[in-house]
Amino acid sequence: MFFSLDDTASNSDFPDPRLAETEPNGLLAIGGDLSATRLSTAYRSGIFPWFSAGEPILWWSPDPRLLLFPEKIHISRSLRKTLRRGDYRTTFDEAFSDVIANCAATPRQDQPGTWIIDEMIDAYIKLHHHGYAHSVEVWHENKLVGGLYGVAIGSAFYGESMFSLMSNASKIALVALTRKLQHYGFHFIDCQMETPHLLTLGAESVPREEFLKMNAIASQRQNSILWSKG
Repeated sequence: MFFSLDDTASNSDFPDPRLAETEPNGLLAIGGDLSATRLSTAYRSGIFPWFSAGEPILWWSPDPRLLLFPEKIHISRSLRKTLRRGDYRTTFDEAFSDVIANCAATPRQDQPGTWIIDEMIDAYIKLHHHGYAHSVEVWHENKLVGGLYGVAIGSAFYGESMFSLMSNASKIALVALTRKLQHYGFHFIDCQMETPHLLTLGAESVPREEFLKMNAIASQRQNSILWSKG
């Protein structure tokens, strides 16, 4: 069964994410809102929103969970060559709105549309202003050609989406992110759902119960990461 959330209530609590085990792909709850309080509570609880235009807000906690540990990222030989050439410049939090807009607009081979609808864009821009949501930008000749965005709480980073307008641009963003997170002692990047692309980069499937234990610890940690720095 899944649970119905009251979108008028001030209470932003969620049911135990373990209760999602009876629903396909880990659907846990429906309804609620996308306020900064509810979103931050969701991530701390191991839950994330994912829904399409015309649907109510859907909240998920899949099993297993795909995680990328920053120190375990796999960088291919060709990608290492690209990084050494230095043709690209990476920044953090310089163009969050542009990154999420590009993530929404970039076509996906396995998706007919996008789940990053206007309601989601507005919510994550507000979350960015609250200091939770962050972006990585990849520039080529002063043009934004790739990037990613997600949410950082404690020593956990919850990846949401990435885009690439030039070959390897999103991978370059991910490498920059993992290096920064490793430097600041982050535990993992939550990639949410398993994809072949992320598996080739070193992501690992972790049972939900194990993830929830890790997340409970990581999301409560203090961190001193400086997102405005390279």
